[in-house]
Amino acid sequence: MHSLPILNIHQFEKETSLTDFYCNDLSKHLEKNKKLVYKPHKHDFYLCILFTEGTGLHEIDFTTFTVQPGAVFFLKPGQTHSWQFDSTPNGYIFFHTQSFYELNFSSHFLTQFPFYYSQKNTPALYINADETQYLATKFKELYQEYQQINAFQELKITSLLNAIYIDLARLYIHLKPQEVNSSIRYMETLRLLENEIDKHYLLEKSASFYANALHISPKHLNRIVKTTLNKTTSELIMERVILEAKRMIVHTQNSLSHISETLGFEDYAYFSRVFKTKVGITPLGFKKRYL
Repeated sequence: MHSLPILNIHQFEKETSLTDFYCNDLSKHLEKNKKLVYKPHKHDFYLCILFTEGTGLHEIDFTTFTVQPGAVFFLKPGQTHSWQFDSTPNGYIFFHTQSFYELNFSSHFLTQFPFYYSQKNTPALYINADETQYLATKFKELYQEYQQINAFQELKITSLLNAIYIDLARLYIHLKPQEVNSSIRYMETLRLLENEIDKHYLLEKSASFYANALHISPKHLNRIVKTTLNKTTSELIMERVILEAKRMIVHTQNSLSHISETLGFEDYAYFSRVFKTKVGITPLGFKKRYL
């Protein structure tokens, strides 16, 4: 079995007293880490990228996005992604652990930002030239602070980081209002539900199991998922199963029957039917088409 590499933040950190945070000029980052970043991989950290130059494609969990000036991407831990550039990219990139942010803002959580609070919210944002120039200045200031060793460096970096996230969240809410739900309580329940699904989806696929885990009724849980994502709870669970199926089909050498069994399907024929219903093609057809 060839498992997908999971990159750790400490593979990138320079020699500094600051831990769990990394920032770089994008072109320098890609050149320095070209053996790591161009093949499909995952991270164990949160990542944000701003493109000021360059074109190409960015695939995130089997959805392809356009790379262009003004493109911003947000990745949560565990998401799979890869790059393909048509022209030289430039911009800025930073990433950090969850604790790096949340230990410095005890009353704030990363999942309060709409691009992080749900896996179903798009990880891509496209902004205009003026907004790109404004944010590039903020990213550059963050990068320059990271490169230096100053008193109160971590405090300054977390303050800049938070300001960038606030600016990006405002743009995200303005440009993608359909992906932002006004109910903070619903958002938090959705976040908890996705966490529970990530823990148990291999064995538990019933909506009632997750409703019990969250101490609410299946009907109310379904209402929350319908309001925030316009899906049912069962659809959300199965989408997570299908995403993992795609990852295993493409990024491992396991047989399709073994993948089916790992995902909790006793009968491969049933798994194949479910996969085709959701994806529009059989697991074997998906593997051939993708590879």
